[in-house]
Amino acid sequence: MPEHRNPYATVSRLMQTSLARRQRHRRNGNGRGAPGSRVARGFAVGVPLFLFASLLLLGVVGLVAAVGAYGYFAEGLQDPKQLLQNLTFDQQTIIYDRTGRIELARLGALKRDVVPYDQIPPALVDATTSIEDKTFWANAGFDPVGIISAGLDTLRGNERGASTITQQLVRQRLLPAEVINGDKYQRKIKEIIQSIRLTQELPPGQAGKEAIMEAYLNQNFYGNQSYGVAAAAQSYFGKPLDKLSLAQMAILAALPKSPTNYDLVKNAEEECSVALDSKGDCPTGKSHLVVPADSAIVVRRNAVLQAMLTNRVLTRTTVTDAQIQAAMKEPVVLSPQSSAQWKAAHFVWQVRSQLGALLCGAPDADNCEKVDTGGYRVTTTLDWKMQQTTEKWVYAAARAPNRKDTNAILSRLKIPSADRTWIRQLEGKSINNAAAGIEDARTGQILAYVGSASYTDSGNKKFQPQFDVLGVGWRQPGSAIKPIDYAIGIDEGTLTAATMFMDVVTNFGNDFTPTQADGLERGPVRLRSALQFSLNVPAIKAGYYIGISHELARTRDFGIRYQKAAIPVVSQSIGTQVMHPIDLLGAYSTIANGGVLMPRTLILSVTDANGTQVWPPTGAKAPQGKKVISPQAAYIVTDILKGNTEPDVNPFWGAWRIVDGDKRREAAYKTGTTSDNKDVTAFGFLAPPEDPKAPQLVVGIW
Repeated sequence: MPEHRNPYATVSRLMQTSLARRQRHRRNGNGRGAPGSRVARGFAVGVPLFLFASLLLLGVVGLVAAVGAYGYFAEGLQDPKQLLQNLTFDQQTIIYDRTGRIELARLGALKRDVVPYDQIPPALVDATTSIEDKTFWANAGFDPVGIISAGLDTLRGNERGASTITQQLVRQRLLPAEVINGDKYQRKIKEIIQSIRLTQELPPGQAGKEAIMEAYLNQNFYGNQSYGVAAAAQSYFGKPLDKLSLAQMAILAALPKSPTNYDLVKNAEEECSVALDSKGDCPTGKSHLVVPADSAIVVRRNAVLQAMLTNRVLTRTTVTDAQIQAAMKEPVVLSPQSSAQWKAAHFVWQVRSQLGALLCGAPDADNCEKVDTGGYRVTTTLDWKMQQTTEKWVYAAARAPNRKDTNAILSRLKIPSADRTWIRQLEGKSINNAAAGIEDARTGQILAYVGSASYTDSGNKKFQPQFDVLGVGWRQPGSAIKPIDYAIGIDEGTLTAATMFMDVVTNFGNDFTPTQADGLERGPVRLRSALQFSLNVPAIKAGYYIGISHELARTRDFGIRYQKAAIPVVSQSIGTQVMHPIDLLGAYSTIANGGVLMPRTLILSVTDANGTQVWPPTGAKAPQGKKVISPQAAYIVTDILKGNTEPDVNPFWGAWRIVDGDKRREAAYKTGTTSDNKDVTAFGFLAPPEDPKAPQLVVGIW
């Protein structure tokens, strides 16, 4: 077997080279890597562990080679050194609206600045190795001791990885696609083999390790569309690498574990450096973003710094323990963020996640590098005209009343005079944000998606513009959940539209005695009237008829997700369980679609950089829905809700009827309000158009 294909020879040579170099350094006492230098100290510390790891590997590989398995697993693997030298980076992925003509966003590429190793601060390298690969400077490309330790932890129920930096780089860029997408155990073996070969074939010692570290730090995704440490430094802190503080370097080292969840911008809160104005807003240019000290990413940064106390190699003589401990207390203040020039930005983030699931599988959706670097062309479901209309009205209602120049904003938005009255009435009502979505009930396609009142507007802590309330926020639906609950009871035969309830003050236990906002009791009422006028006591009694636990379980069939701690409670029938508003939109779409839940769809098609269609697969059938309730139950609930937009049936909400000229359009409608008015919701849908290919519009607003 040629030496470059034989791991036994590889490890032997690495061990011999390392020991020989150490002996030369002892004799010479100077030169690069001499005992007095920072790197040599790292090697000196690492050699005993490296020696043990190497000996362990010799036994393992000897056994593997004895049965001829190594040749099998190494078959088809390209020269890793050549692959490393030929690495290419980033092609932008472009997101379009449903016509394929309106560009919504470009992902990736814009935020990468490849830097050579000599421009990467040693402290940043030490921070990275301390948290990701403590034996980096000494190992043979993988860490057998770490693998054994991780395996024992996994057996104890505390599963964790044990990949070295070299293995991570190999897995990301130096293995063929069929290996990455194949059997995970074979992939791990090939990953280790390729890591050993890469370590062997690069220049020995520090120079080879520097080449690996350079590629690794330029390759990594750091969140906020930033690839590589140089881009991340500019993106988050507005600085070149050599101007970063020790704490900032440590937080960059902490990000690659979960760059989407740890994204500093998403975890930041806006703080004002001066007093807020009379509207409670921060004057323009006087705010800055601060990541709370108790956030998960700051906790991980401090874990990196703690690890550096005992594991730093390059900066052992230049960075003191006191400096490291001081860095743990440094606040995380971000540079002003230039707004991403995206249209429908919250929608784009949702598309990015769904695209990641298509390309890399659901578990790795948010960390799928191919999304930002693969040069894909993505045609989405978004109707740009509908999106603009939705954005306009959400901003007008939620942000304009909080501004000094309200009238000027409404004029700019071309809000009709007749609507300005109710908007001005929202002034001083503590409305800081809003969100809205539109779905086609027939297809499950999202036509408009507004995650907050503005993605770029500044404001106070109560308004976080980049936070996606619609798809990420947990909010109480209030009475907007009642149609779903009643639909379940009607579908199962537990209830009918004529079921009689007594609307009287009732103690449901633990002094829970809900009433209406007007404090009135209405005595005997039918289900139809109870739902049309959103009476609370009948809704709770209906929950008892259905069964509280059963009711909660059945609402999940409508696509509603709850937080993990969700347990059945009596008050859930009036909307106290928190959920994502976008899920409730899907539940209303189910009723509108005759009881059939369509899978939520944001992407129509994906092609790669060469124009080849990637998704949907050739010959794939249209998405199929899931029957949740009978069409009869859906019809009855729809008929009840339709009355809410008829003045003769419901004089309160009928004033908000949908009209097309002088003609009223049939529409079903329901509102929801929490007891403290923290959450106010409205969900509804229009009657299906005669054209079977035209969308049936379902709208949800928080």
